[in-house]
Amino acid sequence: MNVLLDHFPEFRDGFIGTVSITVVSTVIALVLGIVVAGFRVSPIPPLRFFGAAWVTLLRNTPLTLLFLVAMFIVPEILFPGMSAFVLGSLALGFYTSAFICEAVRSGINTVPLGQAEAARSIGMTFSQTLRMIVLPQATRTVLPPLSSILIALTKNSAIAGAFSVTELFGWQTLMSEQGYAIAWIFVWVAAAYLVITFTISGIFRLLERRMEVAR
Repeated sequence: MNVLLDHFPEFRDGFIGTVSITVVSTVIALVLGIVVAGFRVSPIPPLRFFGAAWVTLLRNTPLTLLFLVAMFIVPEILFPGMSAFVLGSLALGFYTSAFICEAVRSGINTVPLGQAEAARSIGMTFSQTLRMIVLPQATRTVLPPLSSILIALTKNSAIAGAFSVTELFGWQTLMSEQGYAIAWIFVWVAAAYLVITFTISGIFRLLERRMEVAR
């Protein structure tokens, strides 16, 4: 118990850091995932190839390797001076976008083909059909897997702590080095992660209920 009371400011900063990187990475992953899912079902072959390559590359690359590339190679070649928080958020967001893409694509495939054909028959473009007809209907199917993916993203954010990003893993490492009982440290870190993941689950349950009412 003393480890939390004696170092509550550091714990608070770690908790806020984990929430921050989770939120920023989620936004990046959702935007990229939806866009790439659109590419994967596009009638344009180069876009389909790009989408397939994006998913194949990121899903089969270890997340730790992506963090290493983001932290040590990207600043040297592309963006010198970029903060570790931004680089970590990008690595985590890009990685998770591949999984979100496949979840969204699966949701798109559940929408009857006749919906898209009817939209095209009245002159709507592919992007208009996807944005206004297909994606709204696919949302109900996509919400449950998205919840699991974003909870996994939250847990994966712990890797950022090994790369100088302020978050709960970094607090755990600091307290362990100072000799505090590892059991209590893990109890408080686990409790903090449970607060975040339960919040995500609660938000998605509310969204699912709203979609059911709208149906």
